[in-house]
Amino acid sequence: MYVAPSLLSANFLNLEKEIKAVEEAGADLLHIDVMDGYFVPNFTFGPCVIEKISNISNLPLDVHLMVEDVKKFVDLFIPLKPKFISFHMEAEKHPIRMCEYIRSHGIHPAIVLNPHTLISSIEYMIEFVDMILLMSVNPGFGGQSFLNFTYEKIKKLREMIDQKNAKVFIEVDGGVNGLNASDLDNAGTDILVAGSYIFSSSDYKTSISSLKLEF
Repeated sequence: MYVAPSLLSANFLNLEKEIKAVEEAGADLLHIDVMDGYFVPNFTFGPCVIEKISNISNLPLDVHLMVEDVKKFVDLFIPLKPKFISFHMEAEKHPIRMCEYIRSHGIHPAIVLNPHTLISSIEYMIEFVDMILLMSVNPGFGGQSFLNFTYEKIKKLREMIDQKNAKVFIEVDGGVNGLNASDLDNAGTDILVAGSYIFSSSDYKTSISSLKLEF
């Protein structure tokens, strides 16, 4: 299991210290939520902040765009060369074209599905993406409770990926913690995004290790 701490829950006044701490604690990626105030009712990181983050950490960046104008924001973040750029299926009229555009710049394209969005909507996208992010809460704010029907969605998605013999990561974001990590693993998840569970704990290493199922 890979773990991507969500910086949305970090202490912004000590962001560099927080990033260094999760890096030393065993994080695999840094999950960065970019919000425009329209697609979701919140604002977060811009390219200037993320550029600074990339300069102080060796961890791959997992940029999650919660925005309406996907192309505009993709172009803003392409120069920073994150590992993944994910955008919401619900926000883009031509998702295959967008994935091909992201890949053409040497970045792994990823699609995000909101909790209400059916897994069937992604069936013909599998070959064009390297990761699919399932939201297990309604996007926009940290600290929400996990939606239990997400397990069923993960299992259906894993079956779909395996049937196509595709190499696509399944990432889950929202309400992830040490209590549901094992069930998420059993359902077929590859990457866990966790914010408040990690950054609200007194021991980042223990929290991350519990998500990696290292006992």
